[in-house]
Amino acid sequence: MEIKINGSQSSVKGPEDWFTGTVRIDPLFDRSDPARVSGASVTFEPGARTAWHTHPLGQTLIVTSGLGWAQKDGEPVQEIRPGDVVWFAPGEKHWHGASPRTALSHIAIQEKLDGKVVDWMEKVTAQQYGE
Repeated sequence: MEIKINGSQSSVKGPEDWFTGTVRIDPLFDRSDPARVSGASVTFEPGARTAWHTHPLGQTLIVTSGLGWAQKDGEPVQEIRPGDVVWFAPGEKHWHGASPRTALSHIAIQEKLDGKVVDWMEKVTAQQYGE
């Protein structure tokens, strides 16, 4: 058994290469082989969002607070709220983040394939975001 004590892991700023706006990532867990799962709590300030990306084994988001948006490539933007659970299938190109006027927090859970959890792509443009 392992217990991660709240506050024992440092928050990190979301890297500018992968995010637009102010994003804080709070690591929750990252399991070693043979397990593959990892998770983090991610907070997006208003207007902040991820770049387009995919996950080799998919990703689950559990919205914990605020109001946000998520979009699968080629489909309309969807509003996400606390209690919503969002699933992105393996290889599905998508982005997610806060709405323009409201922050968003979610727990992100994904699995590693050959040590990799995400493939980052181009940033979401202001036009794609709806600014």
